[in-house]
Amino acid sequence: MPSSGLSPMDPNSFSRPDLAVVTNIFMALDINFTRRVISGNTDLTVQKVDQKVEEVILDIKDLNIEAIYETQSNIKLDYKISETGPFGSKLTVALPDKNLGNYIVSVRYETSPNASGLQWLNPQHTAGKKFPFVFSQFQAIHARSVIPCQDTPSVKTKYTAVISVPKDLTVVMSAINKHKKPLLERTIYAFEQNIPVQSYLIALAAGELESREIGPRSKVWAEKEVVDAAAFEFSDTERQLKTAEDICGPYVWGIYDLLVLPPSFPLGGMENPCLTFVTPTVLAGDHSLANVVAHEVAHSWAGNLVTNANFEHFWLNEGFTMFIERKVLGRLQGVKYEDFHAYEGYLELQETVNRMGEKDPLTKLVLNLEGVNPDDSFSFIPYEKGYIFLRYLQSLVGITAFESFLKTYFETYKYKSIKTSDFQECFKNHFKSNTSITIIDWDTWLYGTGMPPIIPDYDQTLRNACQDYIKQFISWNGQDSFPISSQNIAALIPNQKIHFLRLILKEEPQSLEKLRGLETAFDLSDVKNSEMKFLWFRICIKGRWEEKIEGILSWLNGIGRMRYTRPLYRDLYNWEASKTTAINNFEKYRSYMMHVTEYTIAKDLHLLK
Repeated sequence: MPSSGLSPMDPNSFSRPDLAVVTNIFMALDINFTRRVISGNTDLTVQKVDQKVEEVILDIKDLNIEAIYETQSNIKLDYKISETGPFGSKLTVALPDKNLGNYIVSVRYETSPNASGLQWLNPQHTAGKKFPFVFSQFQAIHARSVIPCQDTPSVKTKYTAVISVPKDLTVVMSAINKHKKPLLERTIYAFEQNIPVQSYLIALAAGELESREIGPRSKVWAEKEVVDAAAFEFSDTERQLKTAEDICGPYVWGIYDLLVLPPSFPLGGMENPCLTFVTPTVLAGDHSLANVVAHEVAHSWAGNLVTNANFEHFWLNEGFTMFIERKVLGRLQGVKYEDFHAYEGYLELQETVNRMGEKDPLTKLVLNLEGVNPDDSFSFIPYEKGYIFLRYLQSLVGITAFESFLKTYFETYKYKSIKTSDFQECFKNHFKSNTSITIIDWDTWLYGTGMPPIIPDYDQTLRNACQDYIKQFISWNGQDSFPISSQNIAALIPNQKIHFLRLILKEEPQSLEKLRGLETAFDLSDVKNSEMKFLWFRICIKGRWEEKIEGILSWLNGIGRMRYTRPLYRDLYNWEASKTTAINNFEKYRSYMMHVTEYTIAKDLHLLK
């Protein structure tokens, strides 16, 4: 075992499921908005793997442990908590000296008000302004801040939960809601997840929520002020779900609900089973950003059903998910759109590698995370480099054969956590009679830094108009009439407009005269599409348009999605005119951010060592 006490199986966990493993979790918890804590009991069913072992090792972070019992024998258990470090603390619980098949270890505790896996919102930071809100975000290693557990994706457990909240609020979880029981001042909700999941997929939220049916197995949940807009935006969910089933095999999770969270949610979406969490920044009003749902739907197989054993193999989750997402989009909207979407991802990959550096070890597909927080390793690399690798493999064996392999892969490893070597072995066995795979340079693809060794040929159809328009815009002097007609602009689909803006961002800084013309022609001052707004703001910063700084910061203060907040803060930091203002703004509003957003932006602004 490493001298740090961390697991030899997972460099970001103390737990030792190879010695004694948690097989089931029951939670009886009370949500206290006044104190901003969750308290109660979590019961862990523990099974010895090594019969000689006398303890179970768990992960915790800033939990206030009151007592630990073995419930079957009603014995109070001794325990030891290590010093807190970057990965929390190691909780070692002595098991009773009895020859039991399983032990039920019950931990009575409460969370810290600053639990990194929870976001507490005052009423004024919600859409309704009347009631508080709380939601969780446990990926990558923040479940330990709310639940004592073996916080590694190599461990999957079923779970049940009984959650108590103030009577006016609704609780939702990544599980099936079995019943709710009103009491005088509180309501009790009961949930059950009968498919084993890793700890980061345990999720909860509580607030003033309503729901709308959007399909035979789907509802969308949100605050009443946005629930109808969300129902419209995600009305295509069932078609996406059915298409993913055609590609991957049966959907095993029963329901597929969505929860639109308040704006501070740090991600585009989070694939919690039975209840995908979604950012409100995708509510564009025209379905143009609803591909986020296709991505989270794809996670129902890649990541949830078959899971990376630890975050060194995160590309197995995200690369496969990007690949399936684009196949779904291709079947629903055409191969031209699939390739257009994929090329956008390629451009984002290029920008990421250029920023990180070609030799940065975190640009590998398979990482070494010893001493590295997974939050520091997240980037477009596992998504887009992983996608390109899978597309390359498909190009060698053919689309039909590779899609057949996908179903075999998910069937072979369903409910399991695997490493890259397992995928590699499965692929080689499936195509052992196919000589075309002998040319694969596995080491370069998996362990090489920088850009992928081979880039696909992308369909150019939807890009061609953008390429023509960018040439016209770049050669424009900013004085004559805008070079692209209003009719041609209106004919562009939202994703073409996004691509057009991305191409401008790649060019040299544009004059303020040209930027003013662009803003007027594309109506960018009032654009609702957050992807367009994000790119437009980056273009403004690159063009040193100082008048825009205040508006950019105002938008940043209303969102938490790291896809937007981190690049914009980095851009502002790298401009002398806005550097100090950006830092001061961050310091003022960081307390309203979720931990992962605050932590990563603080690093981007060089406020952490």
